[in-house]
Amino acid sequence: MRTFTRSSVCTGVIVGGLCVALALTAAGCAKRPALALAAAPAPTVAQAAPPPTPPAPTPPPAAAAPPVAAPEPVVTARAAAPPSEYGANEALKRIHFDFDKSEIRKVDAPVLDAGARWLKDNPTHLVLVEGHCDPRGTNEYNMALGERRARAAMSYLVAQGISAGRFTLVSYGEERPLCHDETETCWATNRRAMFLTRPQ
Repeated sequence: MRTFTRSSVCTGVIVGGLCVALALTAAGCAKRPALALAAAPAPTVAQAAPPPTPPAPTPPPAAAAPPVAAPEPVVTARAAAPPSEYGANEALKRIHFDFDKSEIRKVDAPVLDAGARWLKDNPTHLVLVEGHCDPRGTNEYNMALGERRARAAMSYLVAQGISAGRFTLVSYGEERPLCHDETETCWATNRRAMFLTRPQ
């Protein structure tokens, strides 16, 4: 049987401890892995910012509305001359209309028949037919009504054999009254068609 002395045990412990220390030292001295160094990126040149978009041009301010004037007469051109070149003709008498109507009244048919006879005897004359209204109703309505009255008078004369190419129609609506009183008699006077002529 082997016996161990205290000194031999101590020597073994010391030697064993040194071996362990050497082993740890050897293991701790292993090469560290090389670190990969990334290259710094090359400096970049800042791109120039695009020029700012110019603002859209401001539209000019709207012009002020012109003052409202009396409506222009409605002219249906059939002959070449403007209304100012026509003159009154005693052979062609005016006719009248019922309120808000444009039909030829029986009482006015003989007046138009006499006018048709004169026009047949004077074929070189052109005719301007004016339509008029009393002041009741809007300007726009009365301009349209005046035109219907002038057209009705022309249609009657055309039916009597007068060429439609001899006529020019104009509506003045309520703008040219013959009478200014606010009575039914006065208004009846203003609801009319009048005839002016000029030689060709």
